[in-house]
Amino acid sequence: MTLYTDLIAAVAATESGFSAFVTDDWKQGRTTYGGLSAALCVEAALRTFPEAPPLRSAQFAFVGPASGELAIQVKPLRQGKSTLFVAVDLVGEQGVATHGVLTFGAARTSTLSYSEVPAPDVAAPEACESFFPESRQGAPHFSAQFEVRKAGGTRPLAGGEPEYLLWIRHRDPAARSLSALIALADMPPPPAMALFTQFGPISTMTWAMDVVGLPDEGDDGWRLLRTKAETVGEGYSTQEMHLWDRNGRPLVLARQNVAVFV
Repeated sequence: MTLYTDLIAAVAATESGFSAFVTDDWKQGRTTYGGLSAALCVEAALRTFPEAPPLRSAQFAFVGPASGELAIQVKPLRQGKSTLFVAVDLVGEQGVATHGVLTFGAARTSTLSYSEVPAPDVAAPEACESFFPESRQGAPHFSAQFEVRKAGGTRPLAGGEPEYLLWIRHRDPAARSLSALIALADMPPPPAMALFTQFGPISTMTWAMDVVGLPDEGDDGWRLLRTKAETVGEGYSTQEMHLWDRNGRPLVLARQNVAVFV
């Protein structure tokens, strides 16, 4: 199994940007797992602009399949006194696979402070059962890179409410960077799958996220993720996603649009 930190360490600078090689254990079907595609875009942007202010938001369009040798192209869109807008393309053999627009913003003095994203009250991850069966039958290859425990909600093929509440973390203990957090935030299957009565393929089309906090250095890596399908119909699903650290501090708030082939 290729560790996340080893894969990221192998990202190399080229004349036109960066190159990366994605092994099969990071694939979902015939393409690179979407969270890793987004993480590669973020990693390339951070290497291009090492003095960039904190990442505040990002939008990704998963345009086509990506696997094996990939090119990453980074283009600044606008840089002001406190903000930086960057476009990133992840390119495979068939052309652009993922297009990202990243927004970085420096902190500013403000008289306002408000946060109302309470974490659900759940048992600690050590007291929760594994989300995937021990045999991992039917689980995508990339999911073996993560520890996933069921904190609430339902599982695929259960026919229950379209919502997952999970404890998740990288199996790689060194995967604690910002890009690693992005890769982790997309880990669970779309909650629309909780409505499936039989297996069917899915494909994330777009992912929009706001980064509202970063985990403390040296924590144990566990993140609580709640993702809920809001609408499912005509072959598509919209879903919201919230990610907290173990202490209930919000880290990522996100939305996805997912193609459902059932």
